[in-house]
Amino acid sequence: MKSLQEQNGGLPEPTKSELEILQVLWQYGPSTVRFVNETLNEQMREVNYSSTLKLMQIMLDKGLLKREVEGKNHIYRPAERQEVTQSRVIKGLATIAFGGSPASLALRALGSGETTAEELEQIKLLIKQLEDQQNK
Repeated sequence: MKSLQEQNGGLPEPTKSELEILQVLWQYGPSTVRFVNETLNEQMREVNYSSTLKLMQIMLDKGLLKREVEGKNHIYRPAERQEVTQSRVIKGLATIAFGGSPASLALRALGSGETTAEELEQIKLLIKQLEDQQNK
């Protein structure tokens, strides 16, 4: 039986803290550790600069981030697109917590919070597309 990491194309599942860093990079684009740290402190939670630096170095080693050097600055960016990482996280969560059923995960997620009218329309459109694919 393949491990989750093998099923996910070799990249490890990001932790909660790693996902917070990835969220900043997806939202703002390639950035320095200082910018990521300041954004985390403003938008999410207080984090020491040294903790952010260490975690981003670990993420680089794990293959979750890429780094380029511009002058004295190290610029980090996600190694994969947001949609790809989100799909891997959802697949892993569905496998571990919902017996491999994405539908069970979706039903639990929809029943656990408020859904806007716009989100419901997007869900209906996705369901319609899936039904059309099955009927081909």
